[in-house]
Amino acid sequence: MGLKVDIIVVAGDRSVRVAKNATKTIPIVMVGSGLDPVEAGLVESLARPGGNVTGFTLLSGELSGKRLELLKEAVPKVARVAVLYDPVTPGGVRDLKEVLPVAARALGLTIQPREVRAADGFEKVFAALNKERPDGLYVTGGSVMIANRKRIIGFALKNRLPSIYSTRAPAKPLYQLQAVDAGGLMYYGADLADSYRRVAYYVDRILKGAKPADLPVEQPTKFELVINLKTAKQIGVTIPPNVLVRADRVIR
Repeated sequence: MGLKVDIIVVAGDRSVRVAKNATKTIPIVMVGSGLDPVEAGLVESLARPGGNVTGFTLLSGELSGKRLELLKEAVPKVARVAVLYDPVTPGGVRDLKEVLPVAARALGLTIQPREVRAADGFEKVFAALNKERPDGLYVTGGSVMIANRKRIIGFALKNRLPSIYSTRAPAKPLYQLQAVDAGGLMYYGADLADSYRRVAYYVDRILKGAKPADLPVEQPTKFELVINLKTAKQIGVTIPPNVLVRADRVIR
């Protein structure tokens, strides 16, 4: 670390790893990591991190099965779901191998995994999906998916595919347009506005002398379901009332 800084605030799984590998002394506040930070070796435990990393995690893996369940509830005819994932993103790989297959079996769904490593891989994947004709689309997190959000949404709309997204963050700053606003059908996950407000708490405590090792890693307590009814109409889907009534935000 060439710069003399008092604290590092880092968003995203890979960025947290990079920061941790770069310094063992500068306090690091992780923002919205989707990994289990204990399993990932970032902290010793949630209650007592033990090193120079603390912050909050978004529980994205734990929510993956719930997203698949919500997609099935919203569009009961869905039977085959294509899953876009980046093999470099640990959370997406774990979801695909450990979480989604279990949820899919319970829901009677078939998962069609499609790996995308970089922007130039989407056309090949889209061509394959045009042949396979899935009924739904599940988009995992990671920088590749976020940066190519518009392409993914455009493909889903063109092919009338109900889509659900595991991350809210767009390719622009975090509180601008999210995937569902841009034309995705559904989002379910941690309420980022609520979670990100906690960043100031960690920064304040650390700058006043608290050690990251002693500040517990927080998990989200508020979640949100966002549904785009304009997209539903465009792709010919009617969202059941029992799903719609549970939405925290509806785009009409």
